Amino acid sequence: MATKVALEGFSTFTLIFFRFGLAAVFFLILMTLRGFPSFTIKDHGRVFLVALFEPGLYFIFETIGLQYTTAPKASLIIAVIPIVVLVLAFIFLGERTRLSSLFGIGISVLGIAVLITGDPDFTWAFGGRLIGDFLIFGSVITASFYIISVRSLAKRYSAFEITSMQTIYGALFYLPAFFWELPGVSWSAVTGNSVVALIYLTIFATIGAFLCYNHALIKVSAPRAAVFINGIPVVTAIGAWILLGEKLSLTQAGGGLLVLFGVCLTNLSNHRNPEKGSKESLPVDPSSPYSAGA
Repeated sequence: MATKVALEGFSTFTLIFFRFGLAAVFFLILMTLRGFPSFTIKDHGRVFLVALFEPGLYFIFETIGLQYTTAPKASLIIAVIPIVVLVLAFIFLGERTRLSSLFGIGISVLGIAVLITGDPDFTWAFGGRLIGDFLIFGSVITASFYIISVRSLAKRYSAFEITSMQTIYGALFYLPAFFWELPGVSWSAVTGNSVVALIYLTIFATIGAFLCYNHALIKVSAPRAAVFINGIPVVTAIGAWILLGEKLSLTQAGGGLLVLFGVCLTNLSNHRNPEKGSKESLPVDPSSPYSAGA
């Protein structure tokens, strides 16, 4: 919702660069006061890959993909992120998932489908070009590799260390796109509401959200963390209904409840009966000044 408001005054990549650029300044100031993370050159490369996956390529694939396909179809494709993460976590991290968790992930994807089709303005004419679908699926792959990569780095570094460098590299990644858009930016279109939305996106959707999510990836397995992504459309639908006055049907509400049930089922089953051989919480180097986490 904040992005929708912010885009009324900022162009796409200018908004993304400002969002991550301001967050990067925040982390640079904090690191100046607390000390800079002691990443090895190899791990700097790994964090760069994290930033390349998300926010880097993820937002590019999603932004361009939405120009060629419809929002409902894109939402359905993005809903399979937990399934892709589940497969990648098994291949690269050796993390296994219980059958009940698989069932929970499936229910959450079904809930997304009900939530989307329950929109009063939804039509079955999905439309769009195949290239758009491939680009959206590209965002699924990059988001999944982001989760797997952070889970791997979390064995040695705290959420603050990972998020700070991820944000800085992310801002640098978008700098060329910002310069490319700069000549055509209409600064007169920037309103107070769009600035407030930008500040919200910086503080809550970038600094706060990435810190929390990266910290979660230290504590729980990748599939358990990934399934929460399907809660985003639920929160968005409820927020748009309350704050923007958009319609929310009973069918959408039912779809939202299905998503939440699927998320709870995925996590409760693992909490009560953790799979043997699956490492949940990962240790962080106690010598790090950031070892307390976010």
